[in-house]
Amino acid sequence: MQFLRDYESLQLDIVGLFEQYSLAILGEASVESSARISALSWTFLLPRLIPAPQALIRASRPERLEPATAKVVGAYSGGQRDHVNYIAHLLHEGESLKPYSVRCERIIKEIKDPEVKAKSWGPTTMLALLGFAMSCALLALSIHEGDGMALLATILLSSLSTLVGIGSQWRLVLPERTATRNVPKSDVVIRYPHGAFLVIKCDEEVARSLYWAPEECRYYRSTRSYRVISLIGTLILMFGVICLGNAGLNVQLGFAASYIILNAAYWTVAALPQQWNWDLSRYKRTIEHYQDKEENSDVPSVEKKRTYTSALWRAIALSGTGKWVRVAGAAPVSGAWDMWLQKAEEVIKEHPCKFDDRGPCTLPRWDPEKYLDDVHAQVQEAADMDKFQSSGDPMV
Repeated sequence: MQFLRDYESLQLDIVGLFEQYSLAILGEASVESSARISALSWTFLLPRLIPAPQALIRASRPERLEPATAKVVGAYSGGQRDHVNYIAHLLHEGESLKPYSVRCERIIKEIKDPEVKAKSWGPTTMLALLGFAMSCALLALSIHEGDGMALLATILLSSLSTLVGIGSQWRLVLPERTATRNVPKSDVVIRYPHGAFLVIKCDEEVARSLYWAPEECRYYRSTRSYRVISLIGTLILMFGVICLGNAGLNVQLGFAASYIILNAAYWTVAALPQQWNWDLSRYKRTIEHYQDKEENSDVPSVEKKRTYTSALWRAIALSGTGKWVRVAGAAPVSGAWDMWLQKAEEVIKEHPCKFDDRGPCTLPRWDPEKYLDDVHAQVQEAADMDKFQSSGDPMV
């Protein structure tokens, strides 16, 4: 096994080394996108090659998952939040909603387990196994070439993933409801920035764990231990690059090919839907279908334009109440809109939308656009009359 011929043959041009072997540290964004979900799996501890391993070495760890921007409001409870929890957003596939669309879903928790896990054989697992296979191949190549520095580089750069994995391992726990007191109906309405609405039928346990309580990221190692591990990982990365710079040409070509393949694989996985990585089987998600009489009328389809007003009306009809509209700030504060909301409440109370096994729910026949135009005209006419009377015209 050949290491260094003599001390003078050691290459220590650090800047040149990192520029020369930049393939090993490129692809940081793709690695970061899958790092959190990867750390939930045992495969995160496998010794393996990772492109841009510095992406896993941080001074601190995130305390929560990134939420989605939307307004969450309890249809009957009056609770509200300015974002949708990460897992809830994944479960509902909120990014698939088109502007001014309305969808109604029913969520049932089938498995009484507060912990959400990664899929056993998801894309991130395949990435870990691919990196492990690359490390094994380079280890065999280094031994075959009798290249001691290449062997050290393979061991150091591969063990880095195991070390960082020990410090980053965590589990995701969704808080459960412990109180037994009676509460209002737990249905939830989500209003997205592009005017889409999502109406969720669920019980209090599901509502609390998915929408109201914060998601808990519980790490297995303390913050102090993680920082020590990050320091050691940084040193291992630097020594690994130095050893790689002093390895033979054949092994260096093998490393280059491995990092090119891994970068392509990580970018491919980053482009896949995140739902492919998470095991959400504990929740049963059913889309509740409905029919809109107004949309099924004889009006030509080209004249049926999706508007925010019609979307708001469908959300009110599907939720069975309009009390949440003001709480969510979903309608302007004006006399015309107050009259519109009052009328919408009256219509839905007279003809409630009922979901059953006999078929889709049918929304009441009501034209929200026309009624809003009418009340706006009434309010404007009343305002003009008041202005005319207050002017003191002698003809009055």
